[in-house]
Amino acid sequence: MEQAIRLATENVTSGNGGPFGAVIVKDGQVIATGANCVTSSNDPTAHAEVTAIRNACQALGTFKLDGCEVYTSCEPCPMCLAAIYWSRCDVIYYGNSAADAAKVGFDDALFYQEVMLPHAERQLPIHQLIPEKAWESFAEWDKSPLKVEY
Repeated sequence: MEQAIRLATENVTSGNGGPFGAVIVKDGQVIATGANCVTSSNDPTAHAEVTAIRNACQALGTFKLDGCEVYTSCEPCPMCLAAIYWSRCDVIYYGNSAADAAKVGFDDALFYQEVMLPHAERQLPIHQLIPEKAWESFAEWDKSPLKVEY
């Protein structure tokens, strides 16, 4: 956890990005780290946890991080939380809370609320188009001998 917090602080003092750092550990060894680089990379998905997951997957040569632990300087936002779930990590440890992040301008409350709302009630319009055509790719996936389950 101390390494994740140190990464977050160094990220701010170096001017590379926001105050967020993450470390992924497997079998007691650090596999990968990540720091927030949203503004320096012009990538809104470049949060510390997502960056660390990408780096860990690259290091281990897999898209599944089962057996791994995530240490993050702040409670993961909804995007990062979903990424951690998709990566199949075993546990998350965090330093600052989402409420702490909100105090310094990183308020994720809207995102948590929006996800719970029916599509028609969300602030960002969302509409389904040509689902019958879209289903074709799922049908191909469903019968493909090349699919890799995840």
